[in-house]
Amino acid sequence: MSFTRRRFLKGTLAAGAVATVPSFYINKVLAQEQTLRIYAWAGYFTDEMLADFTEKTGIRATFTPYGTNDELMNSLRAADGSGFDVIMPTVDRVPGYLDYDLVQPLDESRINWDGALESAIEGSRVGGVVNGQRYFAPSDWGTEAITWHRRFVDIDRANLSYADLWNPEHGQGVTVRGHSALVGIGLWLEREGRLPYPLLDSYKSEEAMRANFDVILEEAVKHKQMLVQFWNTENEAQAAFRTNGAVIGQTWDSTAFRLRQEGEDIAYGAPKEGAMAWMEGFVIPKNAQNPDAVYELINWYYTPEAGAMFAEATGYNSTSKGATELLPEETRQFFTDSYTDEDLANLWWWPIQEPWYVALRNEYQDRYLSA
Repeated sequence: MSFTRRRFLKGTLAAGAVATVPSFYINKVLAQEQTLRIYAWAGYFTDEMLADFTEKTGIRATFTPYGTNDELMNSLRAADGSGFDVIMPTVDRVPGYLDYDLVQPLDESRINWDGALESAIEGSRVGGVVNGQRYFAPSDWGTEAITWHRRFVDIDRANLSYADLWNPEHGQGVTVRGHSALVGIGLWLEREGRLPYPLLDSYKSEEAMRANFDVILEEAVKHKQMLVQFWNTENEAQAAFRTNGAVIGQTWDSTAFRLRQEGEDIAYGAPKEGAMAWMEGFVIPKNAQNPDAVYELINWYYTPEAGAMFAEATGYNSTSKGATELLPEETRQFFTDSYTDEDLANLWWWPIQEPWYVALRNEYQDRYLSA
């Protein structure tokens, strides 16, 4: 992405609580006859959120969860863009949906953009705007970095690296996600000058991807005996720490946030190579039955109250203006504890992952899992 990361994050933290109140323009009588079918990441819509949306708009909504971007893509491809009215992919995956003709452009005139952070709107142009048409309304952002149990692991925060995962002192106590662990190792090896190409070139050509990932996979397999568990979904990542003996891992920020809510002595930090950052948002499938209701969902979400409900439920950062100011102190403290100003200026944003790259990425992940 080409936009300024510092400006995006400054806007996220500093945006005021005043936002234009959207006009919910769908006829309430007609709305009672509609059901909005939401397909989003597990945990993204609580009963409280769905009830508030219905109260504000008169629209009933159902929520079906998924656990990975691949699960979402495969489901939509199998149904040829049918079955749901709104999905929430990461912005780097949006062009892939266009390759398969699975989504439709947004009518931007129907969205209350005044309720969203300008920096998030601008930042989502790469991936979210294709051939001059916007397909993506940003909803949240977060990171994948290092989570550790402070009772069992001693970390030097000032020099934290993805290499620290593989410290032999951790024994068989490491948890990672297959494909993103390879990227983390790649960032570490790139910093040490051990990759044949810059890591970002892996997303531009198969030649560079294979050359880099052959080196990365070899390094990953050297340390595989330290893994207590691979994770693929949020619940699996939490379980690794909660019940399966993990003391350190490469996880989403939400994993650490939720474990801390349970009273675990868990810390989360960004390596010096950069925390892996992503942005998610609302996208309308090609054959959505109730696109009108989707615009009402987006406009409801772009209020401080709805954005705060989302952030409190997930531990991720809402793109709704004013949401941060409404969060409980413990939620805001987690953000402060996890990121320094330098960390925020050094985020490593996921590049656009085109279908050819995803296929190769999965090939190397499978080799890692089966090694």
